[in-house]
Amino acid sequence: MESKLSIIKQYLSDAMSYSDYKNLVKQLLDEGKATGHNQSEMYLNYSKLGFSRMKRWEKTFKLDQEQIQAIKSVSTPQTWLVISEGWCGDAAPALPIMKKIAEINENIDFKVILRDDFPEVIETFLTNGGKSIPKLISFNLEKEALYFTWGPRPSTATQMVEDEKKKEGQLSAEFKEKLQYWYNTDKGKTTASDLIDLLKSTA
Repeated sequence: MESKLSIIKQYLSDAMSYSDYKNLVKQLLDEGKATGHNQSEMYLNYSKLGFSRMKRWEKTFKLDQEQIQAIKSVSTPQTWLVISEGWCGDAAPALPIMKKIAEINENIDFKVILRDDFPEVIETFLTNGGKSIPKLISFNLEKEALYFTWGPRPSTATQMVEDEKKKEGQLSAEFKEKLQYWYNTDKGKTTASDLIDLLKSTA
């Protein structure tokens, strides 16, 4: 744990606020670019789609009163550092939900860092050996505490992906459309529930 926290300490000052991240993605799109090291037409199109979806999730996602009270009840100061990229299809619905949770509790300091610009961070927090994003890390450096990690997908979507990989060996374009449909019909409920359960575990 100590080595993981030392990596966070090394790069935390390079992290951005959510609004700075969003502005960076938009600025790069205006220049015909994506975040990260892959500047192909495909990744640019993914970024355009992701930015549009992120704005839509900001407008449509709502927490209920029970969730709001659960979030407010946590008094443990913590930083939420999420590793992301503008082109990531799973980041677009997740980050606005994380941001709304963090806004409700002043004990949560929400930051974003780009995966490709700071590879040591994602290499410290791999998912099943892969650099999957988004990856959320909750910690308190003063207490030298690493509370939890989450990502890259909510629990139901994670199971869908695992089942598809076992069945087909890879994720087809058709499956990715199915996954986006699931995100839209779930309306962020599973992501919020996963995150709030983890947050409550830090209380």
